[in-house]
Amino acid sequence: QVSIPEPKVVVNQVLAQELPQSSSPDNTALVDAAGLDFAEKRVIDVYNHVSPSVVSVTTKVLQYGFFMDVVEQEGSGSGFVLDAEGHILTNYHVVQDAQPDKIEVTFGDDTTLSAKLIGVDPRNDMAVLQVDASTEVLQPVELGSSSALQVGQRAIAIGNPFGEFSRTLTTGVVSALNRTITGPEDLDITGIIQTDASINKGNSGGPLLDSAGRVIGINSAIYSPTGTSAGVGFAVPVDTIKRVVPDLIAYGHYRRPWLGLGPRSAYSISPRFAQVLNLSSSEGLLLVQVDGPLAQAGVKGAQQQVVYGNRLYYVGGDILLAIDGQKVSDFNVLATLLETHYKISDEVELSIMRGTKEQKIKLTLSQEPSP
Repeated sequence: QVSIPEPKVVVNQVLAQELPQSSSPDNTALVDAAGLDFAEKRVIDVYNHVSPSVVSVTTKVLQYGFFMDVVEQEGSGSGFVLDAEGHILTNYHVVQDAQPDKIEVTFGDDTTLSAKLIGVDPRNDMAVLQVDASTEVLQPVELGSSSALQVGQRAIAIGNPFGEFSRTLTTGVVSALNRTITGPEDLDITGIIQTDASINKGNSGGPLLDSAGRVIGINSAIYSPTGTSAGVGFAVPVDTIKRVVPDLIAYGHYRRPWLGLGPRSAYSISPRFAQVLNLSSSEGLLLVQVDGPLAQAGVKGAQQQVVYGNRLYYVGGDILLAIDGQKVSDFNVLATLLETHYKISDEVELSIMRGTKEQKIKLTLSQEPSP
């Protein structure tokens, strides 16, 4: 039989490696001379190490007033330093409507600098800024990994809630993994980290950290009936950051693999939809307008219009069933599959329903046209 130590003994053995033992007879209250236990010291160390890397992002936005007069509004969010070249990551929605020459970044020592917008990826709600600053001011974060995260592990957020309380730290846990939220382009962002670390308006763009101070995500959204923290926050995972940011810096946008479809270029098929339009498949995507690789491979879009009830439908096109055996049920599923599993110039095999016959078509993915 294997003898399992009492949990208290195991915890004490770990803590004893970091802190001197207390004089408590049962050896359960291990604290240092300042009364701080091991867990508290870890959080303090993370804050002291990472907070200089967290910045406040302020923007000027032109809006129309009640009498159609132009009114300048100020927006705010958070961001964090990526490298010694002055690249800073924030959320796209923080700078979405900003005047390009009126974006400012404020560091922990109150240094405020003008920032240039380098690249954006609305679909993943990311934007990269760049400032001209000294290496003494720029203290890059360490990027961790999100692939091995576990529900229950510590999560630490640093940001500027409400644009007023700079470099505020909140703690919690990873509440769930692989959530899906809707991004600024009304397309799904998948693989999202959910946390109960308090995140409020103004925290957007700040880092979510593990207990070692490594970035595991960028805080992007909250679920809240009141508009303030309800303990349900969402962060885009750092593995997505690692995939997207190099392209934003090099090209100004993310180079996505592309089949030749846009968000409104196909209908999602349900059994009811198939019955109404007399389709030969009760699942997949009914293609309306095709371009790029699909068009070059001879895949057909809509051939005619029909009216059912008070709606106009474009029908007669091929039905996309699957890519390399992976079923495609709607455009969000297709976009996520392409982005997370393929690269430009990859060859794929499509399962296509044309009329009543299923066909296999091979084609090479191209680069999605930039917005």
